[in-house]
Amino acid sequence: MNETPAEMAEARAIRRRWLTIGELVAVAGVIIAALTLWNNWSDQRSERLEKTEADARAVATQGRLELRASVIEEGHQVALEDPAHEILETTVAFPAPLRIGTQNPVLPRIEGGWFASQVLGATDGGPDVREGRLPALVTVTYRAGDSTKRDRAIVELVWRTSGRLLAGRTLRIEAARIRERGGDQARIDALWSQEFARLKAR
Repeated sequence: MNETPAEMAEARAIRRRWLTIGELVAVAGVIIAALTLWNNWSDQRSERLEKTEADARAVATQGRLELRASVIEEGHQVALEDPAHEILETTVAFPAPLRIGTQNPVLPRIEGGWFASQVLGATDGGPDVREGRLPALVTVTYRAGDSTKRDRAIVELVWRTSGRLLAGRTLRIEAARIRERGGDQARIDALWSQEFARLKAR
């Protein structure tokens, strides 16, 4: 059966429409594939960045000093340690008004005998039983992997005085804690000034 010119024109129009739809489907497929590739690449890049940041944080954490202080010897000493690092050298400084020299113990520790007489003298004239806090600046050189690092922390020593049976007073360390990371001489001087004012007000 012969097609009329109108039918032939309509058939050509239909073919052109289908061709256009096919092209749109093909373009859409290319776009979807490109977006999929981009998402995959972006996800992988994000994972790599997160891993790099996590590794950097882990390295920083491993190299950071985590000083701990604990009272030993029945309140006469404070042991200093970092479970993750070997401590090589320790320097302990006290508030300047107490006129205590800088201490460089062979083992990482703070001894009550270094500051007992100065604190007793600064709090003399009051009741025998007193409690207070003494800041000490601890500088530590330690081993982190193959390198050697240095860091500081302020250790707060909680002390208590009591009267002796015959005369005078004695001091013992009740507790020790890491008050702050870092710090300097001016900071422990300021902390002691605040504490001394509190003690005098009582």
